[in-house]
Amino acid sequence: MTEIAAEDLVVQRGAAMLLEHLSLSFAATGSVALIGPNGAGKTTLLKVMAGLETPTSGRVRLRHLDLAAMPKATRARTIGFLPQYFEPHWDLTVMQLVDLGAQRAGHLPEGALERTTTAFELAGLLQRRWSTLSGGERARVLLAMVLVTDPPILLADEPAAALDIRHRLDVIRALAERGRERSSVVVVHDLDLAFRFFERVVVVVDGKIAIDGATAEVIGDQRLDAAFGVRFERLRTEQGWVLSASSELRAVR
Repeated sequence: MTEIAAEDLVVQRGAAMLLEHLSLSFAATGSVALIGPNGAGKTTLLKVMAGLETPTSGRVRLRHLDLAAMPKATRARTIGFLPQYFEPHWDLTVMQLVDLGAQRAGHLPEGALERTTTAFELAGLLQRRWSTLSGGERARVLLAMVLVTDPPILLADEPAAALDIRHRLDVIRALAERGRERSSVVVVHDLDLAFRFFERVVVVVDGKIAIDGATAEVIGDQRLDAAFGVRFERLRTEQGWVLSASSELRAVR
């Protein structure tokens, strides 16, 4: 059953075509890695699907309803959007920021705040202000703000970019495993993590879908090499797939 779908999306800003007649849907459950070269349109796609940007044409459908016609509060409860960059208007404490995220749901299950702050190792940071946090600490706070409400749909834009190796692995694994019960769509910069943890991989190039399929199918698709302009060597390990870019790819069209 489709939970959210982009239908013939076009996003044009001046002369730049950011999304070009792009259609894509995500089920109520499943883990999806969204990958592609820089400037491919991944962030724009997530923002439009979260209702944060208006497409030039086309629409986003949430179940059977047009997303643009839904109340903002309903969208906020249903779709959790995790931006790559975030800066609050005020220098709030970690506890205040997580509480702001919780207020989107109106009512949280008992213990949800405590479970969330524990999961993201924030117990010792709750009285710290945003301005005093490191990049990795800020990333964990942002994750807690979005996931404290346990939204049915998560759209995350490179959530692990500022994290150290251990936290990056933990976060990407947790977001992928969330797909067992929710819809989890994550822009992933590290291709090895994308192919290691996610069930489905969508490759975006020049505002269009270049490849969309099960991870095991996409890993062997030669269009993956063309999308990134390199020739990949593919190695299967006990932990999953490892990609090594061996040379620049010029001839593939």
